[in-house]
Amino acid sequence: MDGSTNSLDDVSAESSTGCPDRLSLMEVRLQAQEDEITLLKSSLADALRKLRLHDQQIPLLKQQLIAVNPAAARVLNHSCYVDGISKPCRLSTSSLDGCNQTFTSRISNTAENGEGGDKTISNHKPSTGDMCTQTEPWIPNHNSVQLALTRTSQSLSLEDALLEGIPFADETPTKLRGEEDGDEDQTWSSLVEDAIQPTTIRTLQQQLSKSSEDSQGSCPQTPTSCSPAPPKEPTSIPHGGPLSSIQEDEKTLVRRNSERSKDSQDKTKLRLSKKAASSTNLLTRSPSLESRAKDLISSTGSQGSRRGTQSQSIKMFIRGRPITMYIPSDILNYEELKIDLPSQKLDLDWVYGYRGRDCRANLYLLPSGEAVYFIACVVVLYHISNQTQRHYRKHTDCVRCLAIHPDKVRVASGQTAGVDKDGKPLQPFVHIWDSNTLVTLQQIGLGTFERGVGSVAFSNSDAGTFLCVIDDSNEHMLSVWDWNKNIKHAEVKSTNEAVLAVEFSPTDTNNIISCGKSHVYFWTMSGFTMTKKQGIFGKYKKPKFIMCFVFSLTGDVLTGDSEGNILTWGKSAADIKTLGKGAKETLQIMKQTRAHEGSVFTMCLLQGGALLSGGGKDRKIIRWSADLAPERECEIPEKFGAVRTIADVDGEELLVGTTRNAILRGSFSDGFVAIVQGHVDETWGLATHPSQNIFLTCGNDRQVCVWNAEDHKLDWCTPLEESGLCADFCPNGALVSVGLSTGRWVVLDLQTKEVVSDLTDGNEQLSVMRYSPDGSFLAVGSHDNFIYIYNVTDAGRRYTRFGKCTGHSSFITHLDWSKDGKYIMSNSGDYEILYWDVASGCKLLRNRFESKDREWASYTCVLGFHVMGVWLEGSDGTDINALCRSHNKSMVAVADDFCKVHLFKYPCPKLKAPSYKYEGHGSHVTNVRFTHNDTHLLSLGGKDTCILQWRVKGAGTGDNKEHLASSSTVRSSSCSPENGT
Repeated sequence: MDGSTNSLDDVSAESSTGCPDRLSLMEVRLQAQEDEITLLKSSLADALRKLRLHDQQIPLLKQQLIAVNPAAARVLNHSCYVDGISKPCRLSTSSLDGCNQTFTSRISNTAENGEGGDKTISNHKPSTGDMCTQTEPWIPNHNSVQLALTRTSQSLSLEDALLEGIPFADETPTKLRGEEDGDEDQTWSSLVEDAIQPTTIRTLQQQLSKSSEDSQGSCPQTPTSCSPAPPKEPTSIPHGGPLSSIQEDEKTLVRRNSERSKDSQDKTKLRLSKKAASSTNLLTRSPSLESRAKDLISSTGSQGSRRGTQSQSIKMFIRGRPITMYIPSDILNYEELKIDLPSQKLDLDWVYGYRGRDCRANLYLLPSGEAVYFIACVVVLYHISNQTQRHYRKHTDCVRCLAIHPDKVRVASGQTAGVDKDGKPLQPFVHIWDSNTLVTLQQIGLGTFERGVGSVAFSNSDAGTFLCVIDDSNEHMLSVWDWNKNIKHAEVKSTNEAVLAVEFSPTDTNNIISCGKSHVYFWTMSGFTMTKKQGIFGKYKKPKFIMCFVFSLTGDVLTGDSEGNILTWGKSAADIKTLGKGAKETLQIMKQTRAHEGSVFTMCLLQGGALLSGGGKDRKIIRWSADLAPERECEIPEKFGAVRTIADVDGEELLVGTTRNAILRGSFSDGFVAIVQGHVDETWGLATHPSQNIFLTCGNDRQVCVWNAEDHKLDWCTPLEESGLCADFCPNGALVSVGLSTGRWVVLDLQTKEVVSDLTDGNEQLSVMRYSPDGSFLAVGSHDNFIYIYNVTDAGRRYTRFGKCTGHSSFITHLDWSKDGKYIMSNSGDYEILYWDVASGCKLLRNRFESKDREWASYTCVLGFHVMGVWLEGSDGTDINALCRSHNKSMVAVADDFCKVHLFKYPCPKLKAPSYKYEGHGSHVTNVRFTHNDTHLLSLGGKDTCILQWRVKGAGTGDNKEHLASSSTVRSSSCSPENGT
């Protein structure tokens, strides 16, 4: 954005269209003023506040001035005559010694609508024939001294300090107060032609005492409705002394000297009306408004859609800021343009990732041969042998827990509460569903649970009639449900500490155990009431966390804790001496077994009574005999993290979920290999290969991962020194560049995985990497507001700096290359759309109208005419994180901040364009990309670390050569967004 303009709507300063007549020019300029006022509300409010402060300081300033120079009291208290009415002067006056001399004074001040115009005023002694001019009183024996009271030293305009003819760079308008007379609001400005030189009170006294000093002063007046007297010939006045200011306790006394100019007389003669003249001066003094006027002259029409014969444009508003979009030449009638739903739809094809970093007991094996687990809002059923996936997608936010019914078919899954679009909390619930048909059987707890569902468990001894649920409220409410009838059987406050697990006793439905931070509770359900007993550790050290537990075949309870121990709890006779008569039997620690270094994260009971335990710090899986004697052990690779959960396959083969979001398959003898992998932190970078079904992801976990979209596998992964935030493949497909969080970027060879180039631009994070279509240039967008351009040689292995695009006033968010590789379109964090001529030395194209028909090799910019319809009404500018146009130019996918992926028809240049909406992510969607042949769409989740691969169904596989003009004849479907199925 041009640094000399205050307008957020970039308008060409070189528009060649002329003004058809003077009247239309005035109308357009007045409209420009109204637009400017909308953008200056905050500045005006601040100016009014300062004016109120100024009014409060005037009495104090007068007192100080009188104390310094008593003779000034007569000047301050003297009356000015306006239209025959006596009014006290707000500012000090000046007079001539013994003569009646008429002079003209140009006064410029910042107006209420942004800037003020120049006024030529004739001042002389009162006369009976001239009542429309303000008259200076004649004060004998006093030199003419102009005294102006200003608010503070900071209120002195920088423009006032410049000589006439020197341009003023800062054109930010500031509202000042003007006098009101009749029905017209007049504003004032002052143009001081001498440099400001601060002085002291002593200097002012010396100047007041000099009788030889000849200076001219002026008293601001309010022009009236009467016609002013004809201006007299200006008298040549020697250049006055400097403007002097006195600052004491933030109060300033200023003396202004000015010359008369013939320009003021010429401008007076050219005035059509007072209001029109004010508009003319406003636009003349502000190049940004002048360029706006030139542009708006050729764009007339209704609000939000102004079009002319040469410069057709419309405006969209984000957070009250106007963004001008120029309509391409092939659109003959924008108003009649119809936008349909896309002919394609999306179907969830594959889910990459597993949530093991912060969830437990979330991996089970079904009799169908499918492993069931979850990530984001999707419960995945992955057939290990066939390598296929099915998905349960009825949850509205992230799934947190799983439980398998004793029949091994029905599944219970609980979710977190989440928030809606307006930030209001939603209600969590539990779904019970059939794993064969994926049909929801029951929804329980809606409106009962708070924040989320942390743990669920089916009863065993009664064929799974009851479901126990613990929510994430402060009291961690424990409730027991007859889930078939959707009836809550019992409910009780559990504890204020974190709860990690809950289970029914395999032999008695009335017995429930829960564990967590510093506790293990043994619950007894009697009718509709629940009672609990706390586990007593006695002589054993009480651990900070009880991480997990299982029931042994003998009826004992085995717990794993954060100290690395396995504790055996057995029933014993009640201690009558301690608990008194009538005390019932209790569960006490019978044995302590040292199992792991660090926490025991999980335990799994095998059919023969043997036990498997998984360690945290040591990453070991140990097999124990029924009497807890170690039999076998193995250690999983460090890159997969610690053991989170274990699922038994056939007594020998195991499935292991890890804390780095991987699922391993293997055995003690053969070791373990990963069958599911994913990122472990927020992901942002996504790029698709130009000719193969391969894509790359990177994120805050400092990992670069290359995936095969056909085989649904991770091809390779390599660590980075910093977080990876953006990436792009070289057009030759052999290399990929990755932008990091420190301004550094690296180029990787896909075959060798080696870094072939390592460069740094600035010290802020990089947000976009983009190769030109022929691969000869690489554009690097940074948060330091610059776009760095590099020459690419040696088949993408050598990079030399070509130039730098300078002009954005905020960080770069998105950019695209033109089809010919000569131009760049870019977006920034303050909603700017700028165009750059790279071939001519990274030159900013100030006339955006010239780029309206340019073809773009890709379209990922979220702001632009062709994608204007993707924005919802009331969007704040950050609601859309990314978008991507398909290669056949028939559809555009959008990643939003509300966990949704949208599919629009391309182009969609009208607001409220219809779209298909798809759910699955449990966090903001950070990026979307189509594969090279548009058969699939990839979407990245932020905090959910999930990658969703969508299959594109329907028409549009070939090139779409339809133009926007032909689209205007297509009938529009319902404008309301439609959910994808």
